[in-house]
Amino acid sequence: MSARTVAIYTHDIVGVFAFLAEHLGDVLDLKAVAALRVGDLRAWQASQHRRGRSAGSRALGVSALKSLDRFLRRQGREGIGGLSALRAPKVPKPAPRPLEIRQAAALVEMADEHEDRWIGLRDRAFFTLLYGCGLRIGEALGLSRGAYPFGDSLRVLGKGQKERLVPVIPAVGEVTGAYLAACPFGLNNDGPLFVGARGKRLSAGVVQKRLRELRPLLGLDERATPHALRHSFASHLLGAGGDLRTIQELLGHASLSTTQRYTEVDEARLMDIYRKAHPRA
Repeated sequence: MSARTVAIYTHDIVGVFAFLAEHLGDVLDLKAVAALRVGDLRAWQASQHRRGRSAGSRALGVSALKSLDRFLRRQGREGIGGLSALRAPKVPKPAPRPLEIRQAAALVEMADEHEDRWIGLRDRAFFTLLYGCGLRIGEALGLSRGAYPFGDSLRVLGKGQKERLVPVIPAVGEVTGAYLAACPFGLNNDGPLFVGARGKRLSAGVVQKRLRELRPLLGLDERATPHALRHSFASHLLGAGGDLRTIQELLGHASLSTTQRYTEVDEARLMDIYRKAHPRA
């Protein structure tokens, strides 16, 4: 795990056992940890709720305990008593925050304004790919040079090493071709499609930084991230009449319920379609 994850889990675990020591009236040893009841852990959860901690923070605390429990069992210990019956609070998923159509178009257009012409063309091609094909940032960065020319579709390796085919509009191929023609590095088919200033595979931090630079120029808020272009792809397709099943396939969502979050973005339009389409409306 990353150092940040370790620090967060450590903080939460220390907090849990500080509460339990006070709750039970004694410092816990491993035997006492194994003898914990689910009621003790629920008392800790209730105390967190009273303190105003969000559902996400409380769920993270449960995750930290489960991580510790797995560690103890790998060491041949009994683990944390009562934990198997403890349920983490449900964390509501926020609705996606897409850009408006004009904002997405302006972002793509302005991305090529860079002192190094080829880098500007690269950024424009990268953002156009995210918006035009609905890719995750990691999926776009993982493309090899051999994927171009794209043709009518592009094979993408997504989450869980699952492959999917996404259609490619001509504009994506055009801007990618312009970037490759200007790129000063010789790119092998097995190497990365998008490279940084030194010819190595482009990193997520570079494109995220570039979008942060463009935000104030376009009047966008901090929610405008590279991933927002993927949200925009889905929301704009839905707004133009695309059906959820098709959009689910294009995004590579395993569950339709994940795709359904986009309906929250455009409820007014969906209700209008319902009123116009239903025979008894």
